[in-house]
Amino acid sequence: MRKIDFLPYVLGVLLSVATLFSCGDSDPDPAPDPHLPIVDVPNDAAAASVAKQVYPALQTLSSSFSFLIESASDVTISFEGPENAAGPQVSRLDIAPNTQYAVKVFNRLYRSIGEGNRAIASIEASGTVSANTKALAIGQVKLNRALAYLYLVQLYGEVPLILDRETDLVGASRASITDVYNQIVKDLTEAEAVLPEYDALKYTPTKNAANALLARTYLAWASNPLSQSDIAAIWSSTTDPDYSVDRAKLAKAVEYADKVIAGGKYKLLPIEDQTNRPYPYKNYALYGREYENNEEVIYSIFHLGDGFDEQGNHQAHCGFTFDFNIEEDTHIGPADIDLVNRWDSLDLRREISYATRLTDPESGNTYEYLPPTTLPRFGKSVDHSYPNSERIAPTKNEVDRIEIRYAEVLLTKAEALLEQGKTAEALPLVNQIRTRAYGNEDHNFTALTLTREALRTEIEHEFVYDQRRWLDLVRWKTLIQTVKSVSTYEHFDSSYARAGETGKDGAVVNAFFAKVYAHLHAKYDNIKGKFYRFPIPTGEAEEDLRILPQNPGY
Repeated sequence: MRKIDFLPYVLGVLLSVATLFSCGDSDPDPAPDPHLPIVDVPNDAAAASVAKQVYPALQTLSSSFSFLIESASDVTISFEGPENAAGPQVSRLDIAPNTQYAVKVFNRLYRSIGEGNRAIASIEASGTVSANTKALAIGQVKLNRALAYLYLVQLYGEVPLILDRETDLVGASRASITDVYNQIVKDLTEAEAVLPEYDALKYTPTKNAANALLARTYLAWASNPLSQSDIAAIWSSTTDPDYSVDRAKLAKAVEYADKVIAGGKYKLLPIEDQTNRPYPYKNYALYGREYENNEEVIYSIFHLGDGFDEQGNHQAHCGFTFDFNIEEDTHIGPADIDLVNRWDSLDLRREISYATRLTDPESGNTYEYLPPTTLPRFGKSVDHSYPNSERIAPTKNEVDRIEIRYAEVLLTKAEALLEQGKTAEALPLVNQIRTRAYGNEDHNFTALTLTREALRTEIEHEFVYDQRRWLDLVRWKTLIQTVKSVSTYEHFDSSYARAGETGKDGAVVNAFFAKVYAHLHAKYDNIKGKFYRFPIPTGEAEEDLRILPQNPGY
């Protein structure tokens, strides 16, 4: 049953309906204005409502993150629209300051921050709101402001810190990476101090959400993020920079992950066949409309869908755009069949992550999403949670976006421990994930087999289409060599270059695989050091935001 208590999140907000056929379109707005007027907050209910105005801008990004963070990597391609559209531009690493997804993510995050700054000022100015409600509402805002800055600093590097209603974004100075991370930690720490420990509705900010995000923050910060001068030195290089870690920050990542784990409020959901359905699929009971607010999700972004949200969550639509019409190009999908073939066939996550065979609930026909016709679909984009959901979900766009789940906390702690040389402590954390993945302990790691490379592969497998692949590669300083690895993919072979000719697999190459070939080669040819961050973009109306200097190479 769909919840309705979230409606205050969208009350008072001008709703925009995103077109069904685009995952990124929404009405362009002028550059975010930090000088939003203070609003009257006469009582506790009004304070809660004002605090929630940070969410509409975040709702517009629930699928945009997929295009920016997944498509600019080795594992994803985008055929959303013509080749000069934003999705294919990111997929081919043909990115400029006016590329829509880079523009939209940057501006909408600052729009959310601006609404948060107004909410804090409005709530603090009220003389009629109770002290407890003030603290709680401001804590909720600060958690989301920290989340926005965490995305901004990872995606764009040094960014302006806009923390009040007096500072303009246009022409603002870029703060150092250290200053941005310090502010993120400050906001999350202050939020954690006043938020409730837990809430059954996972779109509600809590102490556990703050601590999970602090663990994520310290893990990212511990990798010694590249500065503007570091990028300037490597922007044209095809060699990755050296990898190093800050052990003190790794210890902080462990500390905050431990707080979530010790609370005992979350667990890994088992992978099991949904045997109550006439066409069972393996599932975590995690991805889908009827699986929301489950025991693995720590924090999510609420959605009621197109026409109700500022913009629905198009992750399902983008990944399963034309459902059972297998010859249509989905908007975003796996980059090659090798991504499936290199998995252990006994790993139950493979079927969930890459859907190669799907049954149409209306006709009962089963379709194979395989070469030489097409590639698999991201299985997490296919909603199996209610009758005919496979067909209905891509048109509703109403599934809550999972921001952080318990599996991430376990693997964050494991990575932080392993990088400190504490393999024995990391081992049981990773093996919880492995036991869930295989349904038994037969494939668990030992102290000898749990290497850095093994853990990174585990992270890749656990978080397919979870909007983090580029972030992981940047953190590990392996972005260039990993994207270059597309040269080993089946459809990188020159026999797939032209439709109508015979490919290496002996089949006639169709137009789809000719485009796959072109995208894989573009990734290989274009990847260089500048892609360790995205360009400081224009405003959504392509106005110059005058945030200087531009990131090197753009």
